[in-house]
Amino acid sequence: NAAADEQQVHRIEPELSIEQQAYQALVLGTHDYVTKNGFKGATIGLSGGVDSALVFAIAVDALGPANVRAVMMPSKYTAAISIEDATACAAAFGVSIECIDIEGLKTTFDQQLAPLFKGLAEDLTEENLQARIRGTLLMAISNKASTLVLTTGNKSEIAVGYCTLYGDMAGGFAVIKDLFKGMVYRLCYERNRVALAQTGKTLIPERILTRAPSAELRPNQTDQDSLPPYDALDAMLRRYIEDGESRDGLIAAGHPPKEVDRVLRMIRISEYKRRQSPPGVRISQRAFGRDWRYPLTNGFIEQ
Repeated sequence: NAAADEQQVHRIEPELSIEQQAYQALVLGTHDYVTKNGFKGATIGLSGGVDSALVFAIAVDALGPANVRAVMMPSKYTAAISIEDATACAAAFGVSIECIDIEGLKTTFDQQLAPLFKGLAEDLTEENLQARIRGTLLMAISNKASTLVLTTGNKSEIAVGYCTLYGDMAGGFAVIKDLFKGMVYRLCYERNRVALAQTGKTLIPERILTRAPSAELRPNQTDQDSLPPYDALDAMLRRYIEDGESRDGLIAAGHPPKEVDRVLRMIRISEYKRRQSPPGVRISQRAFGRDWRYPLTNGFIEQ
């Protein structure tokens, strides 16, 4: 009737939360990029960590479970619970996970490089080899299936260079490259909240959200071995990158001078990596790319 029609016309939708807006933007951006560029779907390295879990969730929501391929690539440093969590996450979204053990490939690389590395201790080189083996496998799978590899690096990692060129950065679209680490967790919890309301159960395993983040490239590794705690790092990066705060401003805000200098140096020396990263969805007021004008080669010293 007329009264009902008028009520419908004037109905106001509830305002979306920041998390809802961000998640919907990432789903839309991923869907449009993959489909409008003619790919048959997406391929993702599912590690059992929070970043790949969020990218996987976004991809399934954007493309449907039949169009998303999940690949787990464990090494001897991969915890059993990582395999369990990745498998559970894929199953919750209706996707079968494929597993390729990279230990044999890593051994072959080590043997071939042994004469050149004779007398040299193991270091970041061997860690990066694992990431690059995984990147090569994902690219081969995507080439064969005409799908697009979605990378899983977040803005916090990309800002300070905590990522491997031609390794975990290898792919065609960086879904969460404009999300700080803290926001990655918030969106995972938001996706679980929606799933719980709709189906009575969550999709992303709780352990993925509560474990200490780790690249699992060496024994007992955690991200905080190399980086400040993510809450402190994100606060510093947001002020510096998005708000244009200076070094002195960061220190005045309460960040320790040594930590500020360390983080700003990491940002400076990682520009060459950011220039080679895939495109992604922009959701912040200042994203890496057109919004970020920083020279590749510089002699800048923050005063």
